[in-house]
Amino acid sequence: MLCGAAVTQAEEVSAQNLPLESAPILNSVIEEARQSATQAYETDDHELSDALKEMNYQTYRAIRFKADKSLWRGENPYEVQFFHPGFLYQQPVTVYTIGADNQPKRLPFEREAFRYDGDAAPLAKETDDDNGYAGFRVHFPIKNQQYKDEFAVFLGASYFRLIGKEHVYGISARGLAIDTGLPEGEEFPHFTKFWLIEPGQGQPMMIYARLESPSVSGAYKFIITPGDETNVKVQSWLFAREDVAKLGVAPFTSMFLYGENTAVVPDDYRPEVHDSDGVNMITESGEQIWRVLTNPAQLQITSMSDSAPKGFGVMQRDTDFASYLDGEANYHQRPGLWVTPQAGFEKGRLEVVEIPTKSETHDNIVAYWVPEAPFVAGESRYFAYQLETVTGARDSDLATVVRTRQGATVLPGEEPQESQTRRFSIDFKVPEGMSIAPEMLNLTATTNQGQIQQARVFPVNSGKLLRATFLLTPQAGQPADMRLYIHQENQRVSEVWNYVYHAE
Repeated sequence: MLCGAAVTQAEEVSAQNLPLESAPILNSVIEEARQSATQAYETDDHELSDALKEMNYQTYRAIRFKADKSLWRGENPYEVQFFHPGFLYQQPVTVYTIGADNQPKRLPFEREAFRYDGDAAPLAKETDDDNGYAGFRVHFPIKNQQYKDEFAVFLGASYFRLIGKEHVYGISARGLAIDTGLPEGEEFPHFTKFWLIEPGQGQPMMIYARLESPSVSGAYKFIITPGDETNVKVQSWLFAREDVAKLGVAPFTSMFLYGENTAVVPDDYRPEVHDSDGVNMITESGEQIWRVLTNPAQLQITSMSDSAPKGFGVMQRDTDFASYLDGEANYHQRPGLWVTPQAGFEKGRLEVVEIPTKSETHDNIVAYWVPEAPFVAGESRYFAYQLETVTGARDSDLATVVRTRQGATVLPGEEPQESQTRRFSIDFKVPEGMSIAPEMLNLTATTNQGQIQQARVFPVNSGKLLRATFLLTPQAGQPADMRLYIHQENQRVSEVWNYVYHAE
């Protein structure tokens, strides 16, 4: 699916982007956020008992929501199930429902909606109806009318996850990222309140939310449409109570442990382990960039600058089971997430943070848009974008990267050489209808440091792929930021491959 045009203007909150008077509840949510930003930041633990806060992982897992207690059960195609507060979730959310009368009603915590098994049994008495919930998940019959599939979950800080018809959960979206990767430490905004609007027949799921952090107060509107690919229309109205060093808009959080591009992989039967394998961006000028993810030896922060990008996302392009061989985690079914900007995405940069990790249980990839204009105390910002799940690679009329590999420059059995030089091999999939003249192909390959030699490109696999290869000799101790693309008769026919290589 090709993305639509982006609206490039940076926007403050104003009459031009506030809801109509016919949406009084959303307007009140925005006004509450505006007023909150003029006051000191406060957290609310809903008076959770110490026993709830201190329970361990196994005890928390023993508390289960009863499906027959779902919100709108038997009344609507959509159903909502809730997560118990406590354990890691010590700042519960207040939930309101809005029905046909358009009147918000607070949903009290209901202990009878949960099973407390084993060691969790005594914790039922530690709850009361003011405790709130840790979060919630939304269900809808996507695959058939006999079963309601979970397609969205809001749980913890400002995290939320989305899946389509054939997906399993992997990458997370977030409401906002603040100061990610800075030495002073990251600030994690929290959703504090939700308004769940009961959908009418054939309507999408609509949710309002309030966000709070020491630096920012905000209001959000989500319109979620489940399906083969689930999409969300997101609007946010943000108010700065303090100066923000780095504002991360439309952020993603994912995991990359190792992949086909990893030089030395763990002793594991699985060839690859990752929720996502690259970052994709289409610039204002239409340049399509594929930035391959890595698991670096040290924290790595890179960025791609642009004015008004047409779209960007963190993707899992490889959807072949044979690439992972994991029958439990099912990494081949993890979705990508794609952002189509609509308002507020002025000049800035798409920043990618890669954090070293030795475990697939730790998210180590973060990406987000950073506006160039600073966000200082007393100011407001409005952002709007569409967020959608993506299976595999997005459609493109350019040859797209399907494989990145690297290796030594000598063949097995040859005498090893004392050299840092590495051979890279990148395969591009040729789209249907593209006419390739092998003798007219050329390769442009550059690096910010070190030296690239023997760059060439040629068809493989009966012309279904174009293979680009080259030798890289990096400078010792310096990362090499490389760009490569294929052109034919002076016309670019591939996306731009981008890779940051650190000599081991």
